[in-house]
Amino acid sequence: MGRVDRIADVWGTRTPYGQGETWPTRVDTHLEEGLGPEDVDRWVQTASIMHSNGDALDIAVKDDRIVGVRGRAVDRVNHGRLGPKDLFGWQANASPDRLTRPLVRKNGELVETSWEEAMDAVVGRTKELLEEQGPSAVGFYTTGQLFLEEYYTLGLIAHGGIGTNHVDGNTRLCTATAAAALKESFASDGQPGSYTDIDHADVIALYGHNMAETQVVLWTRILDRLAGPNPPAIICVDPRPTPVAQHATVHLAPRPGTNVALMNGLLHEIVANDWVDHDYVEAHAVGFEELAKRVKDYPPERVAQICDVPEADLREAARLIGTADRLMSTVLQGFYQSHQATAASVQVNNIHIVRGMLGRPGCGLLQMNGQPTAENTREAGADGDLAGFRNWSNDAHVEDLARVWNVDPMDIPHYSPPTHAMQMMRYVEEGSIRMLWVQATNPVVSMPELNRMRSILSQERLFLVVQDIFLSETAQLADVVLPAATWGEKTGTFTNADRTVHLSEKAVDPPGEARPDLDIFIDFAHRLGLKDKDGAPLVKWSTPEEAFEAWKECSRGRPCDYSGMSYEKLRGGSGIQWPCTDEAPDGTERLYADGKFFADPQYCESYGRDLITGAPLEPDEYKAMNPSGKAVIKFAEYLPPHELPSEDFPLQLITGRTVYHFHTRTKTGRAPQLQAAAPDVWVEVSATDAELLGLEEGDLTEISTPRGSVRARARVSGIREGVVFLPFHYGYWDVGGHEPDGEGRAANELTITDWDPASKQPIFKTAACRVTKVGAGGGTASPAPTTTASAPLAGDVPPTRGGAGADVDEELATAGGAR
Repeated sequence: MGRVDRIADVWGTRTPYGQGETWPTRVDTHLEEGLGPEDVDRWVQTASIMHSNGDALDIAVKDDRIVGVRGRAVDRVNHGRLGPKDLFGWQANASPDRLTRPLVRKNGELVETSWEEAMDAVVGRTKELLEEQGPSAVGFYTTGQLFLEEYYTLGLIAHGGIGTNHVDGNTRLCTATAAAALKESFASDGQPGSYTDIDHADVIALYGHNMAETQVVLWTRILDRLAGPNPPAIICVDPRPTPVAQHATVHLAPRPGTNVALMNGLLHEIVANDWVDHDYVEAHAVGFEELAKRVKDYPPERVAQICDVPEADLREAARLIGTADRLMSTVLQGFYQSHQATAASVQVNNIHIVRGMLGRPGCGLLQMNGQPTAENTREAGADGDLAGFRNWSNDAHVEDLARVWNVDPMDIPHYSPPTHAMQMMRYVEEGSIRMLWVQATNPVVSMPELNRMRSILSQERLFLVVQDIFLSETAQLADVVLPAATWGEKTGTFTNADRTVHLSEKAVDPPGEARPDLDIFIDFAHRLGLKDKDGAPLVKWSTPEEAFEAWKECSRGRPCDYSGMSYEKLRGGSGIQWPCTDEAPDGTERLYADGKFFADPQYCESYGRDLITGAPLEPDEYKAMNPSGKAVIKFAEYLPPHELPSEDFPLQLITGRTVYHFHTRTKTGRAPQLQAAAPDVWVEVSATDAELLGLEEGDLTEISTPRGSVRARARVSGIREGVVFLPFHYGYWDVGGHEPDGEGRAANELTITDWDPASKQPIFKTAACRVTKVGAGGGTASPAPTTTASAPLAGDVPPTRGGAGADVDEELATAGGAR
């Protein structure tokens, strides 16, 4: 067993293995200082709640307190490994500023109150608005961090009880395009691939996916393949010099907003060189002829000019992709949060379809998620879609859901597409949504154009309810604040990006009067008097396990079928991938292995959209195009971004994450090791742009767009020329004491109110900006970490270290864990 500073060494010790071999086990453990495993009273099974990888772990409990974590060696996802947020983020649970009692606004101030008074206020206002205006007055904006059982209950209450169409989550900001791209190509959500495809692939392509920081343990798996025999070739598409780029065989750093042109250029080469599995395409896909015709307009020389990438690199990347025996691809925010998000992501799907790279070991396709339970929002209907991947525009699907819920089909809103989060905020702005219930998310920091967002959520006519564990910037504006229990303080399940379902058990009680989100939702439903069509309570469960059993029946026969799972099967061993049925009792590692898709017109979740306009296809149009339920190949032409650099704003701004923080830092900012590693906002500029602007490492700058300005210290990095990067984690409030520590430091002060036409995901990565020096650094380095994509070019910047408090025990083994 060795001890490693896992702030300084993010990915830990290498355990090399070769193609087709089992990934060796390495169990990572971090406990409070002075404690050893022998001091732990009990270990409680769970998985990580601060990224989408789904790392399985056990919570260490002593004297009814959480005192540390240990990776689960038997789990198929991580084989015992944990990342920095897994290892240190649990400390936020015990933060002294946790919400412990409900708050209500009186005389302009939030004051503590009883649950009775708080829920009376919420239910009373709901009843008033339903009587005055109807269901369209009420909206729910949820998160990607609750449990499946809670999302399913919320979706039932909102859709089957209240009857509102205004339900979405902050998953709209990070993973909506994953769902949209899968629906366009396969007519249903559901990731085709498996994490184990890393073990078999000979080429791995990462499109806009800084896996090294967003899914640390998954990147660790790739690093171990790279350190072993027969390593895969890596292709990285990213304008920043991420750790992925540093290990890449080919690194393409396109100009922001040009991803569709880049993908069309890769497809041009695949088609032109006949790297196409014609037998597979003929048997299992529609649309190839149109694609082959249209990509002729995107030869490498044209694409190289549009994207500003070397033509030779583009050709080499296409050759590697086109000649791979086992190709794995992943996609994330660099595509999802950029211009033409769905169109670009669909082209990645197209590569796998035309190459016949689906359903086989090593041929994984993962349109990744950004949040730990984003998959569950989509499955359970808390992102606006109907539960169980049912098609809101298929009357038979609505009737089937009404049967499951025992309500009238007309009580379930399906008269128009579900209202996406950006449109919901517009309805609040216009005054048609009068009550908004926000759970476990902080839109006053995470949404685009924050000055507008503050104005919207501060309106006197809006009744704002916030359900959270801390008094976030958004909670500060609420009329009612409900204190919630969090991970480790409640029981439930959640599903990661490769469809692996984990059980998270309650380890300790929540602080004070805080309650599990499930209990809050059920209490609301009963107080509101929601009934089914026979007069029985609409919500018929009172425990997480009862909710899970109800969900199983809702999912039965649908693509995301959980009917073969149970809490008992999920206890003690590894996570299980859906679909899990009587026919596949141990789960299903890969989808579409038989070349059959969830795309039949009578079964599919979606009929698709026009990738340019977002206009939905009618059922008859889809049936005529794809009567046999094959995969759908869709082309999209490249269009320039809506906001281009100009004389006043000559640079392009992209936002993103660092490995040490999650979203708006409400948890990670309260973990000492993580906060110290990335304590404040910074801005990354290229060496060329720094010289033009007269900037040096650590200088104070002002970054401006047509929407506002923020200040940040400069990190001169290897980012491509013409692009600047801001992390989006940093809001107005200091997470420790809630005192203002830098108004105008949030990246989303600068981003634009614009979204992808198909997925409705906001565009965070193409704003035009300028950078101005406002003060010399005086020898002070930027607060940016040195260990990851924000690494400095200068050699005299102090390295990011965690010290003794960040030491982690690593127990190495040569044999792989269970799959």
